[in-house]
Amino acid sequence: MSPDFGVADLMPEDDESASQETSAVEQPIQHPLAVKSQRSMGWAALEVIAVVALFFIYAADAPPMVNEAHYLVKAKNFWQPDWCANDLFTASGKAHTTFYFVFGWPTLFLSLEATAWIGRFAGWTLIAIGLYRLTTALVPMRFATLGVAIAWIAAVEYGNLAGEWVIGGIEAKVPAYGFVLLALAELVHRRWNRVWILLGIASAFHVLSGGWSVVAVAIAWLISERPREHRKPFFTPALFLGGAIALIGVLPALWLTMGGDAADSVRAARIYTYYRLPHHLLPSNFQFHWYVRHAVLLGSAVGLAWLTRHQSEREQSEREQWNRIRGFAVGAIMIAVIGLMLGGLKTYSPDLAAKLLRYYWFRLSDAVVALWFSLLLMRCISLRHEAKSMFISGYAGLAICVVLVGISSFDRMRLGVPPSASNAMLGWDVDAPPAKQQRVFEDWLKVCDWVRLATDVDEVFLTPRHQQSFKWYAERAEVVNWKDVPQDSKSLDQWYRRFREIYPVRLSTIRVTIHYQSLIEYREKYGVNYIVVDRRITGQHMPLVRVYPLAENENQTYAVYELPYAMP
Repeated sequence: MSPDFGVADLMPEDDESASQETSAVEQPIQHPLAVKSQRSMGWAALEVIAVVALFFIYAADAPPMVNEAHYLVKAKNFWQPDWCANDLFTASGKAHTTFYFVFGWPTLFLSLEATAWIGRFAGWTLIAIGLYRLTTALVPMRFATLGVAIAWIAAVEYGNLAGEWVIGGIEAKVPAYGFVLLALAELVHRRWNRVWILLGIASAFHVLSGGWSVVAVAIAWLISERPREHRKPFFTPALFLGGAIALIGVLPALWLTMGGDAADSVRAARIYTYYRLPHHLLPSNFQFHWYVRHAVLLGSAVGLAWLTRHQSEREQSEREQWNRIRGFAVGAIMIAVIGLMLGGLKTYSPDLAAKLLRYYWFRLSDAVVALWFSLLLMRCISLRHEAKSMFISGYAGLAICVVLVGISSFDRMRLGVPPSASNAMLGWDVDAPPAKQQRVFEDWLKVCDWVRLATDVDEVFLTPRHQQSFKWYAERAEVVNWKDVPQDSKSLDQWYRRFREIYPVRLSTIRVTIHYQSLIEYREKYGVNYIVVDRRITGQHMPLVRVYPLAENENQTYAVYELPYAMP
């Protein structure tokens, strides 16, 4: 109760005085507690809006972001099966059906770009609400959520171990993390039934992000509840209800693994872990400085937890709240440690290691260690009246995070091209200045526009190795694409065979073969009639019939050629 309210303010008025007030003033008098509630809701809404605005400043790149061209083209095919139906990836099994169902329907009426923006704001808002609920449960300070969000963004980007991110484009893990944050807010308040249901929804959107969170919360239960004399039960109807909800996302993923035999499963795991995604999955593939930066972040979080240990012990309820969130962080770290141990298994049993490592053991820790650090950082700032040294340390850390987020935001704005088309992402001429990258991107849009307008919707294309947005802009199928890797074993094996065939290792990682006999075979084997080439690699002229551009100055970077026919 606010100190401004007296006992009389909360007592009902007698009939006579109420009658006189009603006759004197036609408008009803609002209850003081209702006014306070409305003001609180107004501040909460303002704080959430501020966090969403921060996300916009940081990640408002033009679509598609890194994975949007992967997820949303799949979502469009989910709702329109005839769209790019000849493409191996889009027509393959759908693992993230909940995401496709919830976020893909706008593609029926809007462009992929508009769908991406709708999805981004929906995902960012969900994360902002979850972050607000979690932060306010732990840090009693207005706009602490904004500080946590800034620190979280910086810590994830500059302190991750396996290249994970949270704030960016829209994909399945974004709404999953939103529900994980909502679950953590309930975890802090020891509302376990709500925790399990919210994590079930998170798992329905993204099996791994939500599923690993369930494991980490179970570890938090062991740490915080098991020692209690009057502990809350682990196995409850809500736990099983959350599991039932999670099956919405789990069953489609399991269905994709049931199509082949054991040998197919092992081969798919090796392709996925050792060939396509070792930078996320295989510890021996991580660069040394990734370990260093993550160790610095983890050490900083542990240091802040130790620094604030006495302040959080003033009240038992407050201490228990922080213990529960610490237990969740410990759970995420334990999962990552097991992943590191499994990385050593490759030497002794590479097949088993591949099958186990494909489950992204480091995804949750990349996000949660950064989150734990950010909450503790704002905790230091909130103790400004009690410990000046902690207050200064907290503000110094937050200032560093503000600078880091500002640098990243400025660099992305200055680049002026979608992240999925940036040279750094595509691994080609990474030091090219923004003006040059913008010109090349304009040429990419031109050739994709020509393909979309001048060719039949059922055409299949050979495309440059270092691109990942052809289907997004041209809306045509590809024989194979490095980014678009299927999830089911059969399609994944086809993807691998096609990729090794179309982009042979002997020609380096950026070239597609232009051997006449091979191109003839591709026409017959894959139904492909055209090849899109990067003229910076192939040169300005090739011994094939060029159909675009007709004028040399129309597009200096890309060209489209017709594949040769077999001789009669």
